[in-house]
Amino acid sequence: MATPRIDPREFLKRLPLFADVSTDELAAVAAATTEVHVPRGSAVFQRGDPCNGFHTVVYGQIKLGFVSVQGNEKIVEILGPGHSFGEALMFMDKPYIVNAHALADCLLLHIAKNAVFDEIERNPLFARRMLAGMSRRLHGLISDVESYSLRSGSQRIVGYLLKDEPVDNGTRITLGVSKKLLASRLNLTPEYFSRVLHELVDQGLISVRGRDITIRNLAGLRTYEG
Repeated sequence: MATPRIDPREFLKRLPLFADVSTDELAAVAAATTEVHVPRGSAVFQRGDPCNGFHTVVYGQIKLGFVSVQGNEKIVEILGPGHSFGEALMFMDKPYIVNAHALADCLLLHIAKNAVFDEIERNPLFARRMLAGMSRRLHGLISDVESYSLRSGSQRIVGYLLKDEPVDNGTRITLGVSKKLLASRLNLTPEYFSRVLHELVDQGLISVRGRDITIRNLAGLRTYEG
């Protein structure tokens, strides 16, 4: 039985980027939007493929990354529902510089470049929102570089655990991805990541059960943040 198509207008109008787009303009963007179903483990695109628009995630989870000449994978970003990717390269008219793979069965919407450019010409607010989104992405990448350069591995891990407020003793945090992927995202080896978690458990700061991490001593964890 075929999977029913969604109405892209219903999803797009819930995104901040398209919040003030008129009904007719939204219909024009939707007409240039394609559903992309990506099974878990499959590629959305590979490094070097042409970029003819950008994607937004309806459901599922996407990892962006690349593989070194030694065969090691570096995760750049992990994206869930409502997040988009590929905008900057679309404007630069450059091929993709990372690989994109599905961490779960995904439904994506691909918005064609020509529709985005037409909307930018019609709607300055749309252009400002797209610039704001790319600026947030750039700010996040700069924060990553700062973290990798100035913070220890332990500080990066604790910072990740405490990034969502409010956090208190007894708070349970469920990792959205495997520890191996998260280690790559934090620019750490899986072995180092596991060793730090064991140290935090031994000190009574956290407890770990699979992907669930429970905060046991928030004040103690804060001392790791520096």
